[in-house]
Order: sequence, then structure tokens, then C-alpha cells
Amino acid sequence: MEKALDILHRYWGYNQFRPLQEDIISSIVSGTDTLALLPTGGGKSICFQVPALMKEGLCVVITPLIALMKDQVQHLRQLGIKAEAIYTGILHRELDVIFDNCQFGNYKFLYISPERLQSAEFLRRFKQLPVSMITVDEAHCISQWGYDFRPAYLKINSIREFFPNTPVLALTATATQEVVKDIQLRLTVKGTKPNWNIFQKSFVRENLVYVVRRTEDKLAQMLNILSKVNGSSIIYVRNRQKTKETADYLLKEGISATHFHAGISNQEKDKKQEQWKSGQIRVMVATNAFGMGIDKPDVRTVIHLDLPDSIEAYFQEAGRAGRDLQKAYAVLLYNPSDKTKLKKRITDNYPSTDFILKVYEAAGDWLEVGIGSGLDHTFAFPIDTFCKDKHLPILPTYSALQILSLAGYVNYIEETETNPRVQFITEKDQLYSTPLTTLQEKIVHALLRSYTGIFADTVFINENRLAQDLNIMPKRLVDELITLSRQRIIKFIPRLRTPYLNYPLERQPLQYIKITDDIYKNRQERYVDRLKAILEYAEQDQFCRSQLLVSYFGETKSECCGQCDVCLKKKAKK
Repeated sequence: MEKALDILHRYWGYNQFRPLQEDIISSIVSGTDTLALLPTGGGKSICFQVPALMKEGLCVVITPLIALMKDQVQHLRQLGIKAEAIYTGILHRELDVIFDNCQFGNYKFLYISPERLQSAEFLRRFKQLPVSMITVDEAHCISQWGYDFRPAYLKINSIREFFPNTPVLALTATATQEVVKDIQLRLTVKGTKPNWNIFQKSFVRENLVYVVRRTEDKLAQMLNILSKVNGSSIIYVRNRQKTKETADYLLKEGISATHFHAGISNQEKDKKQEQWKSGQIRVMVATNAFGMGIDKPDVRTVIHLDLPDSIEAYFQEAGRAGRDLQKAYAVLLYNPSDKTKLKKRITDNYPSTDFILKVYEAAGDWLEVGIGSGLDHTFAFPIDTFCKDKHLPILPTYSALQILSLAGYVNYIEETETNPRVQFITEKDQLYSTPLTTLQEKIVHALLRSYTGIFADTVFINENRLAQDLNIMPKRLVDELITLSRQRIIKFIPRLRTPYLNYPLERQPLQYIKITDDIYKNRQERYVDRLKAILEYAEQDQFCRSQLLVSYFGETKSECCGQCDVCLKKKAKK
């Protein structure tokens, strides 16, 4: 594969591929559907970027990771490769430009989120693109038996009908053998038999030391680890409040830290990620919302203060340590009270069917959607306000909405960030006679110049780009827009972050709501099994931790690592 090597050297400066990369590239170039299981840091991006550059047309990359989209698009552009990304907050006008670029501009990569595939208008434009290959990142999300199932992934197979002869490359870092079979089944063109090449790299990470520490004082143990192992670190916790509390604790102890969770703005996320990646901040304290798509090779420790929900989740999160192949530590802190907390997670994630029906009824009443109405309507749905008004617990309510989404009665769309909107509400002739400051005049002219139809309706604006054009800070722009709004010159709707609830069916009477075993009971049983597996990992002290982890994914012939806490304990007894 001389051409592949030429591309690898020309753009990335490497003279040879990592193990399996060349085989994966050969498979997808030959037109064969391909599934690659490569642990975190295994060089997944090369596996689709190189063949995409070898083929005529556009490589579509489907991923839920906005951070990965932005990073890879920026990196590809720096290499002189044409790439675009479509994610939440992009304006309709910008969307048209992106599609035109991809259709007529010889672009090589288009990154999209799976949620975009639910839009009929998006699909109308999408099927006109010259697609050469489809890459599905985090492919385990398509399997209902996987630990991180996302219903939007089920829409991916529908686009294969537009391009039945276009090969798919499915990529994942963590999948059991059952999930591997499910991925193939769900991504195969309808009406055909699965015919996939499967490549699996060993899950063994020789440079990564797995440790479980039993302790009654997790914070003290965390400090002890950070004092003994220098370098960058990720601390994983279960809830948003705990991210800030833990980061504040570290700051008081003289360790630079920040916190990260899904509830902070995209702008703030970008800032925190950059500070951590550049080394300005040593420790990132985060929920599981952090990490995927973040390429920082020199993480020396990943510490879990709380048990994750599964071996899959733990393996992926722990695997963010030591991607530079230097020695690193994955430490799980455990005490017996964690077992009780795991039991509560079961009821939080799988509330009773009576509770699920109660949430469905309460949501319809709260949104004033009558029985038999609501078809195809979408409503802003701030779940915290809803739960407060209806006196419902947040976590079980969130889970109930997820289950109702799987059953097809609603679509619960988690927090999305929408761009601010502006409309001129004063007449044009009156506008020019209104006394304005010099900056306000510049803002008005910039709005009129940049956005058509702004007198007729509210239009989305890109505040960062507008502020850049005006050479002012985005906050200053927002302050001025608020002032113009108070003066009744414009209507200004600031940037919003809110979940949405969509009704794909009319609101149903409760007696017609059916929660099948496939949606509820079977998934609950598998969730319990995954919790039992991570609990066994934490409590056992007889088997090599590396062996135990990789055997979970079907790799049964690995050697003892010789460096985990269990192996070291056995060595000490000899």
C-alpha cells in the first residue's frame, strides 16, 4: 500500500503504520464494511483519514463528540485538507454554505452528530453529497446491549439506503463480543447479510498500572496519589456538584484544578479543556461528560472517586492515561458504602413503570399538550424546573424520559446550546433617526449587513464572529444588545441552554402506553449485570486486574501484568 504510506508520511510525518492500521485501511479501500476495535490511543483517526484521502469524494464521520469534531477539523485544515463540521448552534445559512462546499468544493471530510440524521431537511441535502465512505465513531453506541446506547445512532443505517455501495468503517474502543455482533447487524444495509472484516487490537495496556485502593477517606487518598505521581491528571466523579467541590478542595491544597460537566457552556468547556491540555491546569475534575475526543497523551493518572456504571465505561475512562506509552496509573478508590450507592443507581436508572407513566402524564399536563394532540411538536423542557413544579426527583425523571424515548412516545433531546437571536422591532426610517452611541451604530450596521430578513423575523446570530468583526469582546456585544433591546430597537433572545421534548406521536391515554421487556426489563437486567461486574473488579483481590479487564472483552489468553496492586501483593508474599 505505497499510496497509503505516501499519504501518511506527507500529512502526518510517519514512515510506518501502527499495528492493524494498514489492514483496516486496505479493507475499507477495497469497499468492505469494516469494524475496528482499537483501545483508547490506538490511532483510530488515521484509519479513516488516510483511506478518505486515497478515495474520490467525501468521508462522512458520524460522532457524538463536538470536541473531537472541532479538534480534528482544525487539525485537518492546518494540514491543508478541506474539512467541515455540523453541530448544534450552526446557523441555517451557514448550514447551506457547508453543504454547498461539500457538494461542489472537493471537500474530503464532513463531521456530523447522529442527531442530525433525524432532520428531513438535513437528509434531503445529505443524499446529494458525493460520499465515498462513512465512518461511525463510538460505534458501540448503536447497540442496545452496549453500556452507552444512544437511540439517535439507530438512524445511521437509514443513510446507507442513499449509498448502498459505500463502505462503512465502524470504530470503537470498548465492546463485548455480543456488542460486536450487534454493531454489524445494525449497520448492515437492509435486506443484505452482514459481511464485515473485523480487526481487534489487544486490549492489554502494558504501560498502564491498574490499582484499587480501599479507603474511608477518598480525598486524602487522592491527594496522596497526586503528591507521589507528578503530571497531568483526570479525576472522575459521579455528579456535577461534586466536580466543583473536589476541584475547590484541590485548589485549597495548592494543586491547580478545574471542573467540567455537561451543564457548563460550550465556550467555558473549550476554555477549560485548553487550559488543561496546555498544562496551565494540572487536574481536571469531571463527570463522564469529559474525555472522549480529547487527545492529551501525557496524562499520568486517572483517578475514580466513584464507581462507574460498567467495566466498559471504566476501561475507556482509565485508558485516557498514558497514551504516550509512558508509565501511568489508573486508580479506583473504593469503600464498602459504594455498594449501597450502586443499588440506588438501579432504581434511579430504572424507576417503576408506574413512575414512568406518571412522568409521561405530568409532562403532557405541564406542557399543556392534550390527549390526541402534540404530534411533531417540540417544546423547551427545562427538566429541573419541571421536576420542581411537579415535585418529582430529577434522576428517576430523566431516566423515565429516556425509557419513554426508547419506547417511541417522546423524544427527549438533552441540553443543546442555541445561538442568540435578534429581530429589529423599530421601523427602518425610525431606526436611522434614533440617537445611538457610536458602538451601537456599528452594531446596528453590522447586523443589517450580515443578516437578511432581520426586520421580518428573529434570526440566529453568531455573536463571536460579530464581536470579532467589531473588534470587541463577546460580553461587550451582549451587553450592548441587551441595551438596544431595552430601548425597544431590537428584540434580543440570548444564548440558551435547554433540553427539548418532542412528540413523535400524539399524546396517548395512559392505558395505551406499553413499556415492553425489550425496552425495560431486559435492559435493566443487563445494567445490573454490568454493575455486578464493576463491583467484582473493585472488591476482588485474587486475580490480575489487567487480565480481569481484558477477559471481560473476550481476550482470555493475556499474561499477568506484574504491576497492578494484586500482582504486587502476590510478589510480596513470595
